[in-house]
Amino acid sequence: MTSWDCCGGVEAGPLFQWAHEAQRKDTPPWGGSCRPPCSSLHLPFPSYSQKLQGEYFRYKGIPFPVGMYTPESLSLAENTSNVRDDDIFIVTYPKSGTNWMIEIICLILKDGDPSWIRSEPIWQRAPWCETTISAFSLPERPSPRLMCSHLPIELFTKAAFSSKAKVIYLGRNPRDVVVSLYYYSKIAVQLKDPGTPEQFLQNFLKGEVQFGSWFDHIKGWIRMRGRENFLFITYEELQQDLRGSVQLICEFLGRPLGEEALSSVVAHSAFAAMKANNMSNYTLLPASLLDHRQGAFLRKGISGDWKNHFTVAQSETFDQVYREQMHGLPSFPWDRSAEDGSPDGETEPSPSPSPGLASDDPNPGSSQ
Repeated sequence: MTSWDCCGGVEAGPLFQWAHEAQRKDTPPWGGSCRPPCSSLHLPFPSYSQKLQGEYFRYKGIPFPVGMYTPESLSLAENTSNVRDDDIFIVTYPKSGTNWMIEIICLILKDGDPSWIRSEPIWQRAPWCETTISAFSLPERPSPRLMCSHLPIELFTKAAFSSKAKVIYLGRNPRDVVVSLYYYSKIAVQLKDPGTPEQFLQNFLKGEVQFGSWFDHIKGWIRMRGRENFLFITYEELQQDLRGSVQLICEFLGRPLGEEALSSVVAHSAFAAMKANNMSNYTLLPASLLDHRQGAFLRKGISGDWKNHFTVAQSETFDQVYREQMHGLPSFPWDRSAEDGSPDGETEPSPSPSPGLASDDPNPGSSQ
């Protein structure tokens, strides 16, 4: 049985902007599908040889990792006036499929042509709003600009709400989120050590993890549903019907595609295609940012992997908090799956997954 404590593949996070800055400042220009050597990346921030032990700093009550964010970078993201009407923002809670959505939108913007996703790293195609190397502080970029954020709605860029900029919020089953976030915190040396699986689960349920409470995050953003320039979609919907989801995103962006272009977007944003693309799979990152020995960045690309990790007791605790926190809200795809016993194809939670013991699977983390 898979143990929580085995390091596995992880998803994109804000620290990868560090590599973006190194490539932008110090690495010679390169293109195509060639792969620049990691040794050529000179990091503008100190790296750490061991996990951070201190607490995250807080900005307006929300925890943020030291180094990747500062009060100044967060204030810039919140208060900048540098917003255009044709900007596109992807907003997610960490580990909810940010990179998948980036890949999809990059392909849509190029009418299905994969040249862009094969020639420029994914973190550079869609820079983050709130990191120390902010999308708002980068050199002038052509429109439409694609940007990402993990910020809760109360800290998000205020100017965006009075503009015509489009916001796509991608949600994901929080049970899968907590498992993926645990492994991400294990493998990224710049992040605070997550502790034991039980400790991390309790911290997650209390909102004592980076970017705070998942429940507060989604409840804040779901209030935007129904606005003309806001789209709420889920990781599970992308998995269940990628083609239909891409069509929905195209309609929202006002960029209809023909059948051939649509098929190209679907094909090149599939998990296997992203895993094989060095510009999207994070193999370009140096070991000082991501320990590739611990497993591939993109590994499974499934929903329901939490059932291979939660004990029955952990599942019951999570369900109780979830019901209390989400009472009165509309149901989500992961709620319907739980009610009808379908369709993620996974087993029931294990009665005793033995946290802290090694697993036969060396890479049990979640993906994208």
